Amino acid sequence: MIVAMQGKATEENIQQVIERMVELGFNVHRTTGASQTILAGVGTPDHFDVAEFKVLSGVHEAYRISSPYKLAGRSFRPEGTKITFPNGVVVGGEQIILMAGPCSVESREQILTSAKQVAATGAQFLRGGAYKPRSSPYSFQGMGVEGLKLLREVSNETGLLVITEVMEISQIEVMLPYIDCFQVGARNMQNFNLLRELGHVRKPVLMKRGISATIEEVLLSAEYILSGGNYDLILCERGIRTYETYTRNTMDISAIPVLKKLTHLPVFGDPSHGVGIRDLVPPMALASVAAGADGLLMEMHPNPDKAMSDGAQSLYPQQLQALVEQLRKLAPVVGRSIA
Repeated sequence: MIVAMQGKATEENIQQVIERMVELGFNVHRTTGASQTILAGVGTPDHFDVAEFKVLSGVHEAYRISSPYKLAGRSFRPEGTKITFPNGVVVGGEQIILMAGPCSVESREQILTSAKQVAATGAQFLRGGAYKPRSSPYSFQGMGVEGLKLLREVSNETGLLVITEVMEISQIEVMLPYIDCFQVGARNMQNFNLLRELGHVRKPVLMKRGISATIEEVLLSAEYILSGGNYDLILCERGIRTYETYTRNTMDISAIPVLKKLTHLPVFGDPSHGVGIRDLVPPMALASVAAGADGLLMEMHPNPDKAMSDGAQSLYPQQLQALVEQLRKLAPVVGRSIA
């Protein structure tokens, strides 16, 4: 159930509604927007009458939520979610946010060079895997904690924020001091135990769409994180598995405007995994922004031909710079901007 309070509702009015919802057996999630407070009641009380809430003091509107995702739906935050990072970067606002860097942290020299090249484009985030989920157990699995330390070190030197992938619950606590945003990869989109734990962490999370996940399944996975009280969540379209084999995945550009319609959460595009072919990444990045993406997550390596993972889809530094220049021209056309 959603209860939208009047703009002039007092704190006493709001608490009265919350207390009644709790009495009925709801778990109450509160969000305050620019003009009103929204109360979302999540749970399965035996019986309740929405009409009861419509007449309470300070209530503007009350209605049942028909969709299976209660907190991820746009009605919970009609104005959209904005996530503000400690350095002032805002995800979900007017500015398109750029996250770029190598697939994996390979050495200090490699990640420092990458960070300087990413920072030179005006991007806000350095991406790089300290832990790497690989299809083959014999492939490079990442540097682990040493990789995290390197990410933080070069982040402090360049001013970039750090996003990297978390693969299991035991890594969360270890990663907290080193990163600014957790990334949940496609393989873990339905790792519900991990998602539930990330809901209890007060640090932003970017969650990628699973390779065979429907949009409803994406939003239900988001619900696991939101239901824990962590509302700083970014969704990411990164391509899905179809019958087409020319590209690594099929980049579902249409998912971006659909998600923007259904949810209040920021939506990113990951064209690197979306197609898996370096020269196709720029057009897919541009298409993502044209479709309404709030940001992009892209792979860039100082020397892709010698990368330890995902070299074929990693941009050369000069390609990333050229793409950002194109994005600067496109962004105003869709009412956005690029740093």
